[in-house]
Amino acid sequence: MKIYTKTGDAGTTSLLGGKRVSKGHIKIDAYGTVDELNAYIGLLRDQEINKSRNFILKKIQDRLFTLGATLATEHGKSNVKKPDLHHEDIALLEKEIDLMEEKLPPLRNFILPGGHQSISFCHLARTVCRRAERCVITLMEIEPVEETILSYLNRLSDYLFVLGRLMAVELEVEEVTWNPRS
Repeated sequence: MKIYTKTGDAGTTSLLGGKRVSKGHIKIDAYGTVDELNAYIGLLRDQEINKSRNFILKKIQDRLFTLGATLATEHGKSNVKKPDLHHEDIALLEKEIDLMEEKLPPLRNFILPGGHQSISFCHLARTVCRRAERCVITLMEIEPVEETILSYLNRLSDYLFVLGRLMAVELEVEEVTWNPRS
């Protein structure tokens, strides 16, 4: 099978279910942003500091593919075979957040992204996750979206924020706090 089909040359693409839509449609933007997020999670997984978290980061990537498949499915097509996102997937992120927070000092200020390249990658993933969440919210204005999708993205951005803080501790990098001008 060839990778190119030429069917998208006119600026449209097919949803799971067969319907063709503009590549500029918010549905495409939503699952495209989730795909971008997945690439950043892969970049995070490749960081030496995250070797011990390889399993959970791979699991997150798997769930993002599930989430993307759901977003790529034509609204109302229930006969499309795809995996589902479960509340247990959200609970796993919450459990991981709780475990990481036990190792962190209390948060008293806003944290500026940076301090180490690996931490910056984590913050990039977090901000793309927030953008994916906003795209899904915009999509929800025109069609229903499973509530677990929005909850998962919201919790994942929290996970990535806490992961960035933990990586700073593990890398012995001082977190830079935001000090607003008076």
